[in-house]
Amino acid sequence: MPERRPFVRLPTDVYPVNYGLRLKPDLIDLTFEGKLEAAVEVTQGTNQIVMNCADIDIITASFVPEGGEEINATGFNYQNEDEKVTLCFPSILQKGSGSLKIDFVGELNDKMKGFYRSKYTTPSGENRYAAVTQFEATDARRAFPCWDEPAIKATFDITLIIPKDRIALSNMNVVDRKPYPEDHSLVEVKFATTPIMSTYLVAFVIGEYDFVESQSSDGVTVRVYTPVGKAEQGKFALEVATKTLPFYKDYFSVPYPLPKIDLIAIADFAAGAMENWGLVTYRETALLIDPKNSCASSRQWVALVVGHELAHQWFGNLVTMEWWTHLWLNEGFASWIEYLCVDHCFPEYDIWTQFVSADYTRALDLDALDNSHPIEVDVGHPSEVDEIFDAISYSKGASVIRMLHNYIGDEDFRKGMNAYLLKFQHKNASTEDLWECLEQASGKPIAAVMNSWTKQMGFPIIVVDQEQHGSDRVLKISQKKFCASGPRNDENCPNWMVPISICTSEDPSCTKMKVLLDQPETTVNITNIAPDHWLKINPGTVGFYRIQYSTTMLESLLPGIRDLTLLPVDRLGLQNDLFSLARAGMISTVEVLKVMEAFVNEPNYTVWSDLSCNLGVLSSLLSHTDFHEDIQEFIRDLFTPIGMKLGWDSKTGEGHLDALLRGLVLGKLGKAGHKATLEEARRRFKEHVEGKQTLPADLRSPVSRLAFLDSLELHKQADMQEEKNRIERVLGAIPAPDLIQRVLNFALSEEVRPQDTVSVIGGVAGSSKQGRKAAWKFVKDNWEELHNRYQGGFLISRLIKLTADGFAIDKMAAEVKSFFESHHAPAAERTVQQCCENILLNAAWLKRDAEDIHQYLLQRKAPPV
Repeated sequence: MPERRPFVRLPTDVYPVNYGLRLKPDLIDLTFEGKLEAAVEVTQGTNQIVMNCADIDIITASFVPEGGEEINATGFNYQNEDEKVTLCFPSILQKGSGSLKIDFVGELNDKMKGFYRSKYTTPSGENRYAAVTQFEATDARRAFPCWDEPAIKATFDITLIIPKDRIALSNMNVVDRKPYPEDHSLVEVKFATTPIMSTYLVAFVIGEYDFVESQSSDGVTVRVYTPVGKAEQGKFALEVATKTLPFYKDYFSVPYPLPKIDLIAIADFAAGAMENWGLVTYRETALLIDPKNSCASSRQWVALVVGHELAHQWFGNLVTMEWWTHLWLNEGFASWIEYLCVDHCFPEYDIWTQFVSADYTRALDLDALDNSHPIEVDVGHPSEVDEIFDAISYSKGASVIRMLHNYIGDEDFRKGMNAYLLKFQHKNASTEDLWECLEQASGKPIAAVMNSWTKQMGFPIIVVDQEQHGSDRVLKISQKKFCASGPRNDENCPNWMVPISICTSEDPSCTKMKVLLDQPETTVNITNIAPDHWLKINPGTVGFYRIQYSTTMLESLLPGIRDLTLLPVDRLGLQNDLFSLARAGMISTVEVLKVMEAFVNEPNYTVWSDLSCNLGVLSSLLSHTDFHEDIQEFIRDLFTPIGMKLGWDSKTGEGHLDALLRGLVLGKLGKAGHKATLEEARRRFKEHVEGKQTLPADLRSPVSRLAFLDSLELHKQADMQEEKNRIERVLGAIPAPDLIQRVLNFALSEEVRPQDTVSVIGGVAGSSKQGRKAAWKFVKDNWEELHNRYQGGFLISRLIKLTADGFAIDKMAAEVKSFFESHHAPAAERTVQQCCENILLNAAWLKRDAEDIHQYLLQRKAPPV
């Protein structure tokens, strides 16, 4: 690791109370002028004021003490490395109130951070720019000089001077719109004063938009802003937002504190969305739903993202983390409660089972690596923040909060949340403050339990064995750290405080017993349980750990997969645990393949989705061998019965999950080379392109991937961002070498928005062995441009993970490592280490199990003697 730069927070001798901010963007020259008039408090006499400032030129600055003479600053000392400016004054600024005035100019950049430009095309085909913002974590300082730290809260009075044919939005409602005296083609738009808030949540947007509007049952005006001509694509998000606000108000027992909330789709947007208070920004695919052309998975994604960002309006915006060290709490909490909210709005989505596959297992996989990190990381310099926006802060964060909620119980959890929000509203808090409120509400040792999950990395594997004594069952339970590379005998092995639940075959959905495992091992006695009844640990798959059952316990559970008496989430969890034990070399992969064959009657979408994912990992691993076709055949055999049952056309009475399942299964069969599926896909794709028979949205992704004719042409004609993205991901999944190259070049072309390039290149890397090699070479060859484009953002980490993770030869780990030693990507340092570790794990797995897998796949096909 390079030396951490010593980082110093801003001095506290001057702090802001209110920012009066006037900004005048020029949408042609792509610059802006600004005037700041900040009401400040001087807490001790000083002759300088230190603020954050980046890529901004200050023209003049002065300080007016209350009732005194204006003092002009005599120098602006920029510390560019630290993104700070020191304003020097000729005399001491005395203790007390005053006003700081700064005139400055800046550029509307193209880096998707700070005050930046976003390109759009008008209905008549003209290219124009909107001016939009993205400030989290530390980019408010690119729009105006400020105290850009989450704990330095103030109120904001914002005025925007804009062309009169444009719309201007900010956190608050418009209170005045009048002609600009110096130029009658402009108007001056003034917004109401905000509550006390952090700089990273301030936002403004200037552009051309349509909107749909509604009122929530608790009287908040909700609007969804869309590109011109696409207002109807905002209706779904509007419906979700309108249901969600009262849900959160009721859940937290605290009303939404602003008069309005706007949700807006931004064409060029790096993240999925940003929870700016009262003006939430989204990339188009996370907000817009075309009633005719959007598939079920897109609706679900929009519902989750809307639920996530609206949760932040309370948790994050009303109460804000004291420093970026506590960011995980903000994100982990919102990533958990978004599911609670979607479950409330759309019970038919079976969303909690999907949580296990989308977040929980993903976090377990990452957290088993030696290059993982604790949920809570001490952040000094904010440049370290980008690296923390990873699956550990979001997905593990959400998973341990789900475990905590389950451990406390909903009623006490809500009581504690309410106390926390009331105690710290308009202020800042740390993780410990929340634990304290939950501890008081529940009477349980929350801090002690949670520290073991947030302050040390990794998680335990729970090893279980049982003995029957008369009508009692004695369980022996022990814990040790789970490592992706297999068991270690470390002396100083960490321990966790593990809430453990147990259920029995009498009622698999009901917990029979709970214990808190707070030492390395314990025995548990369960009374009145017949010898032929099974026991299952961790019903609902809520505890954040893996389980290794004794052989007899495991064998007694397997029939529960075939006859579906185990809950879907537990069938999924059992298979997923076994798969990761095989990857870690603790059991043979063949054992897992045998268990997978038991899923032949499986009806549940999410269970199939997780199976599909794991088989994808295995297929990718075995693409390095000469028996790749045999695993493809295994996949075809497993997925054919459900594929036949579902067929190609949706039936009456089918719901959201059936649509998701059909797309998943047909896509999987096609990718595994199932002839009938491929032929049908080609036929339907042809009819779709010729305009004879439109493909239903849910089948477009799998079908176009399989029947790749000339999607590049379709892409040019597609207008909807979701449709373009679907084609882009699909483009990546095609073999022929020259085609692969075309797709990769296309990824960096004007045709693809910068935020989407990463998923196109990733699509190629995940498509085949050739694709993987070509994508990695492409990233190396175009590194300067790619790195420059995503400088330091989390997209660069995602790009590296997608292109480097799938290799399985030791020397590739060395190649990846040495490439990044000479091409620095500081924000992706940990990602690079994780990729190298994964490549070595893959190589070890292949060496260990390839021959056994091959033999098993061969004897499966051998005619019985």
